[in-house]
Amino acid sequence: MSTEDAPAEAAEKGPAVATVEPGPSAVEPGSSAAAPPRIGRAGSYSKGIARRQEILDRAIEVFRRRGADGTSLRRIAEAIGISHGALLHYFSSREELLVAVYEHAEYRRDLERGDQSHVRSVDVMANAALANLEVPGLVQLYSTLVATSLEAEAGPAKEYFTTRFEQVRTDLEQRLRDDQATGLVRDDVDPARTAALIVAASDGLQIQWLLEPSIELQETLETFAVLLAP
Repeated sequence: MSTEDAPAEAAEKGPAVATVEPGPSAVEPGSSAAAPPRIGRAGSYSKGIARRQEILDRAIEVFRRRGADGTSLRRIAEAIGISHGALLHYFSSREELLVAVYEHAEYRRDLERGDQSHVRSVDVMANAALANLEVPGLVQLYSTLVATSLEAEAGPAKEYFTTRFEQVRTDLEQRLRDDQATGLVRDDVDPARTAALIVAASDGLQIQWLLEPSIELQETLETFAVLLAP
């Protein structure tokens, strides 16, 4: 047996210790090439990495059809068409899998959006929020995982979203500073506080949209362009 066959054999034998390695946020505003997702155990072999990506692609389709609520890891494995042990080889818990699915969905979305480095700071979050709405179930999954991260002292969701929020705020703050320097944003606002406010507005409006789809998400977020204009 070649060494490249090792990941597949290990996956069928049973679970391996998974790790949570949050890389750069898949929704990092302005990143021209988002880093591949790294939640869970990818393995050191090319076949193992490809298999993990395949599992996440199929899991996204399952969640689009069924949603994530009340679905056990075993039932997810059945729906994807693999053994429970094979799924545990890459993801040690349901929470870890759900975080990986969210990260992977955003990664695919950002690849489709392409380079966002030219986008104004006030448009970044509006564009990201609208892109989220185009992926069925992504906003619901995001809200569920953020709630999970608040309920636990530690865990995959807590670690991932703590890092993600910090990265998104930092990137948006820098964009605001750059736009202030070029005269696109008024210079009497604090970039760090404004970045946190825009992120909060984006998340809050997406939750409102879940409850009432008639909410004008894009138009409401674009109000920041008016408020921050010089």
